[in-house]
Amino acid sequence: MPIFGLRLGPPCQTCYYSGPNGLNAGDCVLVDAEQGLTFVQVASGPISALSGVDEQTLPAILRQASPEDMEKNLENANLARDADAFCRCCIQERRLDMKLVDVEVFFDRSKFVFYFTAPARIDFRDLVKDLVREYHARVELRQIGVRHETQIVGAVGNCGMVCCCRRYLRKFAPVTIRMAKEQNLFLNPAKISGICGRLLCCLAYEQDHYDRFHRQCPRLGRKYQTSRGSMRVVRANMFRNSLSVLTENNEDVELTLEEWKELDPRRPEREYDSACDDDGQQMPATRCVEASGTLPAAAAEIFRKRRRRATRHENA
Repeated sequence: MPIFGLRLGPPCQTCYYSGPNGLNAGDCVLVDAEQGLTFVQVASGPISALSGVDEQTLPAILRQASPEDMEKNLENANLARDADAFCRCCIQERRLDMKLVDVEVFFDRSKFVFYFTAPARIDFRDLVKDLVREYHARVELRQIGVRHETQIVGAVGNCGMVCCCRRYLRKFAPVTIRMAKEQNLFLNPAKISGICGRLLCCLAYEQDHYDRFHRQCPRLGRKYQTSRGSMRVVRANMFRNSLSVLTENNEDVELTLEEWKELDPRRPEREYDSACDDDGQQMPATRCVEASGTLPAAAAEIFRKRRRRATRHENA
């Protein structure tokens, strides 16, 4: 059977169902979802196969919507707007610190779901009583985050396109400020934040490529000994697959990763002092300072602990 993409909302996520032939994008159908019988619209399809998905495991579309089903869905949409206005009035009267985002009415009107945001936990028991008394149905108040609010409402991002979360994202990947730093972006909150005020979801799209590139690159700011002398790595460019290094003559040279590896780079060895320990073994400069008694007691204790840990690791 052909496969169709259906928009189940809110938060308007695309789910895939198998259905009969003859359906096209824009047609309305009925499916059996978590909330029971659900009226949805076909967003894409038909397609013969979906990568990584077994057609036999996909749920089936029950039937195409009839004119009566479409009229009932229109009545539910009007009821949801009335419930939205009534709930906002109740929130204002009870002075609750919450923001109503959307209202979902089940197709059979057995349940109303109110999506809201709030800075903290809200005691909305009295609000639920008001809603149940008005609509004589089960009522659920579901608190969501600012990202899900943007996903439900929709907005235009900095790129001029509709937000990714509204168009196709189903799950929010974790985004950190480290991603912006590794991508050499200006850490301006207005540039790297989305409509929701959180870091842009698109920062995570290319992060795998940056991670792969940085694993092949030397550490920025480190000095290396090469066949052409000492060099310090100052910049890395993933798009050019290159490095910028500072030579001994203070020349800024750009090298590809292949050219860099041909220089046989290596970290300079630790400098050793001429002093030796009691066994006649040469000691690093830090141990020599400790042995000479010029190192503070606290620092000397730290070095002794490090030596003991290293010894236990070697014996293990």
